Amino acid sequence: MNRLTQSLVSGASALLLAAGTLFAQGGANGYQNGYYYQSPDGKFSTGKFEQLEQILPTPNTYRTASGAPGHQYWQQRADYVINAELNDDNQSITGSETITYINNSPDMLTYIWVQLDQNHFAKSSDTYATQTGKIQQGGGRFGGGTIDAVKRMVFEETFDGGFKIGTVKDALGKALKYTINKTMMRIDLPAPLRAGQPFVFSIDWSFNIVPNSTGARSSREFFPKDGNYLYEVAQWFPRMAVYSDYQGWVHKQFLGGGEFTLPFGNYKVNITVPADHVVAATGTITNPEIVLTAEQRTRLKKAETAEAPVMIITMDEAKKNETKSDRSKQKKTWSFSAENVRDFAFASSRKFQWDAMGVVVEGKRIMAMSMYPKEGSPLWDQYSTRAVAHTLRTYSKYSIAYPYPVAFSINGPVGGMEYPMICFNGPRPETDGTYSTRTKFGLISVVIHEVGHNFFPMIINSDERQWTWMDEGLNSFCEFLSEMEWDRNYPARRGPARNMVDYMKADKALQNPIMTNSEQVLQLGNNAYGKPATALNILRETVMGRELFDYSFKEYARRWAFKHPTPADFFRTMEDASGVDLDWFWRGWFYGTDNCDIALESVTHLTVDTQNPEVEMPKKKADEEAEPLNLTELRNKKDIAKSYVEQDTAALDYYNRTNPFAVQPWDKEKFEKYYASLSDDEKKLVNGGLHFYELGFRNVGGLVMPVILELTYEDGTKEVRRYPAEIWRLNNSHADKVIMTQKPVANFALDPFLETADTDLSNNSFPLQLPPSRFQVFKQQNSGAPNPIRLQKEYEERAKAGNSKGTK
Repeated sequence: MNRLTQSLVSGASALLLAAGTLFAQGGANGYQNGYYYQSPDGKFSTGKFEQLEQILPTPNTYRTASGAPGHQYWQQRADYVINAELNDDNQSITGSETITYINNSPDMLTYIWVQLDQNHFAKSSDTYATQTGKIQQGGGRFGGGTIDAVKRMVFEETFDGGFKIGTVKDALGKALKYTINKTMMRIDLPAPLRAGQPFVFSIDWSFNIVPNSTGARSSREFFPKDGNYLYEVAQWFPRMAVYSDYQGWVHKQFLGGGEFTLPFGNYKVNITVPADHVVAATGTITNPEIVLTAEQRTRLKKAETAEAPVMIITMDEAKKNETKSDRSKQKKTWSFSAENVRDFAFASSRKFQWDAMGVVVEGKRIMAMSMYPKEGSPLWDQYSTRAVAHTLRTYSKYSIAYPYPVAFSINGPVGGMEYPMICFNGPRPETDGTYSTRTKFGLISVVIHEVGHNFFPMIINSDERQWTWMDEGLNSFCEFLSEMEWDRNYPARRGPARNMVDYMKADKALQNPIMTNSEQVLQLGNNAYGKPATALNILRETVMGRELFDYSFKEYARRWAFKHPTPADFFRTMEDASGVDLDWFWRGWFYGTDNCDIALESVTHLTVDTQNPEVEMPKKKADEEAEPLNLTELRNKKDIAKSYVEQDTAALDYYNRTNPFAVQPWDKEKFEKYYASLSDDEKKLVNGGLHFYELGFRNVGGLVMPVILELTYEDGTKEVRRYPAEIWRLNNSHADKVIMTQKPVANFALDPFLETADTDLSNNSFPLQLPPSRFQVFKQQNSGAPNPIRLQKEYEERAKAGNSKGTK
C-alpha cells in the first residue's frame, strides 16, 4: 500500500482502498463463484449469470454448439401441384392437390401429418370451445356485450367454415386411410416411408370463405355500393406439417393465436376465377399472355426499370371493371409458379387497381407491387409499393438478400398478414379521400412489417406456434430499423426502450416470459412483438454495439435461411459470432419477467489529502463551517445577548487562544519532509486535484443490465460512462463503484438516454431529481400550443375564401 492511497480522506476519516474491500460484495446473499446465492430461506438458487447450457438442448450433429446447422442437418420437403376454383356466387373454394413428400430424415415413417387450419372455423372448433370471458368484461370474444359481439357469437354457432375433405388417394388412385383430429389430419401410409424416399398422394377438398367480420387471416369483403367481393385467401389448402430433428411431428393444434411452420417446396398452382377478376399470388404468373392484356404486359415491362410506381391497372380501368352491368359468367385460370417457398396465398377481385416498380437488391431486380380497390386511394398509390421496395432494401441489408422475384402488398379485409411473396394489409383513407397521420404511418408500418415477414419466418423458417417471438419479435425489431431509415423521426411504436416501460412495470401476474407458448400468452402484442423488439434494440445499441450485433444477426439469418431454427440456434449464433457472453441477457429478458429498475442510492465524494497544511486547513475550516448547527446551538445563537457570560481570561490556555485552523511551523516542516520523499509521479498525483466518488447502485427491479451513468460537472460540461452488466456478477442486487474525475461533479444521473427500459426514473439521480409529473409534462407539451377552436375558425375562413383545401 503506497502513501498516496493512505492519504485519501473523506472529511477527517482515512479511507483504505484495499483490493479485498473493493470486491467483497457477497453481502447477505452469500454468492459463490459468481453463479449461486443463498436465498433467505437457506436454499441455493441459480444466479442471473448462470450459463444457459442446463436449459438449452444438448448440441448434436444436426445442431451444433455454435448455433450453426450440423454436418448431418436435414429437413423434409413437400412439392405441390394445386388446382382450385373460387366460386364468387357462394363465396367458396373447391380444390385438389397432389403432394410429393420427400423423407430426408434418417427415420422410417409409418404415417404423415397434414395441417387443416381451416377447421379453426368449423362449428366444433376448439377455438370457440376454449374462449373465456364475461359478457360485460369487454374486449376478446364478447366485446363488452356489443351488437358486434353478439353477431360474432351467432356466426360461430351457425357458419360452417371447416374443410370438407373429399378423397385422399395415393399416386395409383387407391384410397388412403386417414384420421382427422380437429386442425390436424394423420394419413396412414400403405408402407413405411424410408429415408430418402418420396411419397406422392392427393387430396380433394372444399370450404366456405369466412366473412371479414371474423377478423380472420383469410376472408372476403363485400362492397354493397358496387356489389363486388374482394377475397384474400390463405391457409386454404391441406398443408404438410413439419417433421423435425428436435420435435418429431410438429402438430400442435391451431387455436387461432400461434400461426405455423411448414416444409419448403416448389408450387405449381392454377386458380380459376371469374374472367373479370384480377389475381395476385405467391410466385410469378406463368400464363401472362392469357390472363393479362397486351397493354398490362407492356406496363409491367416499363415498371421494371421505373423509379416510381407505374399503374398496371389504373383507377379508371378498375372502376369500369367493377361497375359493368353485364358481368361475365366466363371463367379464367391464372397459373403461378413458386420455388422454394413454405406456403402459398392469393387475392382475387374485379375491384383491383395495380401498381408496380422494380427494385434492385444486390444486383437482382425484384418487382415490388400493390393491388388495392378504389377505396384505398389516394393513400395506397402514394405509399404501399414504395414501402414494399424500401422494406426489401433494408431487410436485405440486415439479414439476407431477398431471394424471390416479386413482393406484393394487397389491400382488403385482413388487417395484416404475411405469406411468401404476398401480404394482406388493411389501412385505408376516409371515404372522402382524406387520412390522418396515424393512418398514413399505420399503413407504412404494416406494409414494412408484413413484407418483412418474408424474411422472418417465411425464409428463416421458425415455428411461430411454439415460439412466436422468433418471427414476430425479430421482425418487429427489423421493422423498427426499417422505419428509422424511412424517416429518422418516424413515430415507431416498438423498438425504443422507453415504449416498453409501462408493460414491464405492470403487475407480474399479467406478464409471461417471452419464451411462453403463443396460445398461453396474456398480452401477445407486448410479449411476442414489443418486448423482444426492445430487447434486440438494447442488445444492438447498449450491450453489444452495432458492429458486433449486425454481423451476428446477419450470420444467424445466413445460417438458417431456408431452414428451421430454434431459440437455441439464435442464442448460440449471436454469442458465437460476436464473442459476447449473453446468457445473462437471454435469461433475464427471454426466460423471466423481471424489470429494469436501477437506483443510485448513495454518493460519497473523496479527494486526495495533499498533507500540505496551507491547502488542507482552509478545507477543514470550510467543512466545519458548512456543518449545520444542532437545535441547542441554534437556540443559543439567538439568545446569545441574554446568556453571554464573560470568561476569566486567566483560565484561557493554548487551545483557547490559538486558531485551530492556523498553519503552524511544525506542520510545514512535517509536510516538507513528506513531500520530499515522493517520486515525481506521486507529486503529480498529489497536486492533480483528482476527485473520487464512491457510488452505491441497487438493482431494485431484478433485471441485470448495464449501468449508464451521466456526470454533469460543476462547470456545466457532461460525460457519459458505461459499465457492462457484469458489474452485477458478484452480487445481483447491489454494487459499489469508485470512479475518478478531473473535475468536481455536480450531478449524477442513470440511463440519461432512456435506453434500458428503466421503470422508475425517480431513483436515477443524485442529488435527487424527481421526473416531471404527468400534469407537468402535459403543461410542457401544451405551453404555447395553438388553440384548436381558433384553428378550426381560421380553417373555415380560409375555406370560404377558397384559399385552402381541407385534409384530415
